[in-house]
Amino acid sequence: MYDLNTLKQETDKIIENLLKDGSDPDALYIIEHHVAHRDFDKLEKLVVDAYRLGYEISEAEEVEEENGKIIFVCDIVSEIKLDANLITAQQKELLPLIEKAGAEYEGWGTYFEDPNSDEDEYGDDGEFFDEDDDDFEDERR
Repeated sequence: MYDLNTLKQETDKIIENLLKDGSDPDALYIIEHHVAHRDFDKLEKLVVDAYRLGYEISEAEEVEEENGKIIFVCDIVSEIKLDANLITAQQKELLPLIEKAGAEYEGWGTYFEDPNSDEDEYGDDGEFFDEDDDDFEDERR
């Protein structure tokens, strides 16, 4: 079971550090909730459930731990304002799914957003997610 108060404190600290470093407070941020599981099939079911809730999913990767065991990792991704309440709400929504699947929540991360950049890292349409790239479309139905 995860302690939401501890997660909220970590979220507040991450946001504070980003803003202190000069990241754009008004930008939309890619929020990546990191998850891991030893069983690929169970991880896949978890991410399909998250996808049905409206999240995007990064491609799962196989990682060898120091002890030689294999785990599968991926990110459950959204694009939102850098707001601790929004991130905490996402954690409240995702953690029951993660626990039910027997997966491990490894926290969340994002990227620095330069307020002085003229470049749009999201491409010409300003959208991070490519609507044509629907890996789980068949699973959603």
